[in-house]
Amino acid sequence: MSKLSDNPADPFKKALAEATKVLANDPDLTVSFSVDPAGQTGDSIRLPQVSRRMSRQEVLLARGTADAFALRHKFHDAVTAARYAPPGQMARDIYDAMETARIEAVGARYMPGTASNIDAKIGNEAQRKGYDQITNSADAPLATAAGYLIRHLATGRDLPPGADNVMNLWRGFIEEQAGGTLESLQDTLSDQKAFARFARQIIADLGYGDQLGEDPDAPDDDQDDEAESGDEDEEQPDSTGDDAEGEEAEASPEHAQEDQQDASQAQVSMDDSADADMGEETEMPEGEAPMDPPQTAPASDADPDYKVFTTQFDEEIGAADLAEPAELERLRAYLDQQLEPLKGAVSRLANKLQRRLQAKQNRSWEFDREEGILDAGRLARVVASPTTPLSFKVEKDTEFRDTVVTLLLDNSGSMRGRPISIAAICADVMARTLERCDVKVEILGFTTKAWKGGQSREAWLKEGRAPTPGRLNDLRHIIYKSADAPWRRTRPNLGLMMKEGLLKENIDGEALEWAYRRMMARGEQRKVLMVISDGAPVDDSTLSVNPANYLEKHLRDVIAMIEKRKGVELAAIGIGHDVTRYYSRAITITDVEQLAGAMTEQLASLFDNDPRKRSRMLGMRKVH
Repeated sequence: MSKLSDNPADPFKKALAEATKVLANDPDLTVSFSVDPAGQTGDSIRLPQVSRRMSRQEVLLARGTADAFALRHKFHDAVTAARYAPPGQMARDIYDAMETARIEAVGARYMPGTASNIDAKIGNEAQRKGYDQITNSADAPLATAAGYLIRHLATGRDLPPGADNVMNLWRGFIEEQAGGTLESLQDTLSDQKAFARFARQIIADLGYGDQLGEDPDAPDDDQDDEAESGDEDEEQPDSTGDDAEGEEAEASPEHAQEDQQDASQAQVSMDDSADADMGEETEMPEGEAPMDPPQTAPASDADPDYKVFTTQFDEEIGAADLAEPAELERLRAYLDQQLEPLKGAVSRLANKLQRRLQAKQNRSWEFDREEGILDAGRLARVVASPTTPLSFKVEKDTEFRDTVVTLLLDNSGSMRGRPISIAAICADVMARTLERCDVKVEILGFTTKAWKGGQSREAWLKEGRAPTPGRLNDLRHIIYKSADAPWRRTRPNLGLMMKEGLLKENIDGEALEWAYRRMMARGEQRKVLMVISDGAPVDDSTLSVNPANYLEKHLRDVIAMIEKRKGVELAAIGIGHDVTRYYSRAITITDVEQLAGAMTEQLASLFDNDPRKRSRMLGMRKVH
């Protein structure tokens, strides 16, 4: 006979799990509860944990999450979604948000009770992300607003306050650009294919048509191209004709090859061809070698093909130059106020880190010295034999002390709210703690000066919209604390992250390369670079006119360069997103409140004297 559980939440969890299976129309579905973030796979659903207290918020969040996942399991086809999904990041975000809204709207038609449950989930997410505090549409995520609007129009339900605020900030723009398309919303909701086409049209109306890629419903042009390519590969003699046709046939494989190349590689090929043509047209005097044009320095040491349209509007700036001293003090006070509940936990972690680090650095001594610190362990001999001379000890210099740590913080718009607050306070605590341990610390941040390209994009438009221009936004690299500056003088600077309008786009690759160059210019023997980010690099302006993986590829190239050269130890912490696909030394946290502990463990493991233990802590391969 099984023992009855004494947890009052267990009956509720069991009932919710069974209801979820019924709603999803799948009795074999696995439903579990976990402290890990809620998630869904093909045959399982993971719901937020419900504690013994069973607070109203916990219950509502669990029910709303369960209904949302069950409806997706029932009304969403992954194959269809993948077929129509656009490759561009912004377009993909809008597409996914609209599909989620469709699923929830269809579910509300058949089971009206799900709508109120999902309202609670949406309200919780909006509050957690600080959507109710946004006053400018530029700071509100367009994709999220589009999803909210679709749900509102499809169901006729009012959204929770925070979500409603984000929707209304963008509603006028969306309805102005896509009002005609929105009229057919109700006709497409029940058909995922029709709705996918509808979503793609909305994306085009909003100005992101260049991110849609090829039309999946277009005639079989791809098949015809493949057939032609196959004929060419097999070198069939049937492909004959006049000279013009022959030239086109010879060019087609070359064209196909260019399509498969990176945009940067294709541009290089075009430049080479242009140089060759110029060389044929230019008559050089005999006996004189043509002069090579001056070589311009590549935009990136990691990838010579990575292009930047212009660096004219980029800036590397100190935090103190972006706000007045009075404003920095006010923002710092606001940061301290926001994180007052975490002060105790963070302080304990800081003390723990300091003890662990000092234990490693204070265990190396030289004994029997004529001066230094009195060796208390040998005082007994002096008492027993007064003629015995006093013995002193001197602490040895260790590798530990000759170290610099750089914290590189993602200052993108998606970090707004609690993520950036926690990141700021943890960077602050780490700086203080490591400074007490005689380890120098540098705190850097990266974002852009503007949304949607800024002055760089304006210059590109004026110059004729050159294809594949490369990075197309104005970088802003912020120095919150230099390695040589004492913490007490830079403390207010971290409040800058609370400044409204600071957080915009994130171009991780160039920021990482910038931080790396700063570290390599220093003289410390050991260099540690820790990146804190919440996902992949995203810049709408750049990705709208370059390949969809342009920034991501560059980030991977920079990471590979740093890890190969081995001058800097690189580690990363992902907030809510898996960054292990980029960094070999990385951990992912699911709740921003775990950041303090994650940073503590990462730093402690980096300073471990045993390389094997250090590798295990960082999730690396075993060191031989």
